Amino acid sequence: MNQPRVAIQVSIYLSEADEWHRKPLHLELLKFLREQEIAGATVLHAVAGFTGRGRVKTTSLVDAGGKLPVVLTFVDTAEHVDRVLPKIKEMAGHRLIVRENVTIETGDL
Repeated sequence: MNQPRVAIQVSIYLSEADEWHRKPLHLELLKFLREQEIAGATVLHAVAGFTGRGRVKTTSLVDAGGKLPVVLTFVDTAEHVDRVLPKIKEMAGHRLIVRENVTIETGDL
């Protein structure tokens, strides 16, 4: 049985409308993380939420207009996270970025 391992999980709270060079920011971040060989990343599309001081958006609102929240989460070693974080901050520094210590119970890192 594998021993638990320490890793870092980073969550970035975005809006669907956020862009990087006229492309969806969450997809550009995901592409960057893949190019940097980060262990794993996922983008979750919210059914409701808000970013910053904005009003609550839900999938039932007709006027949501592509502004629903999305959360990009990635996990890797502290060394790899430290390497990619400056670019992440450049691309999404206007949004909430949370870094947490986590324990990997199973799977590859």
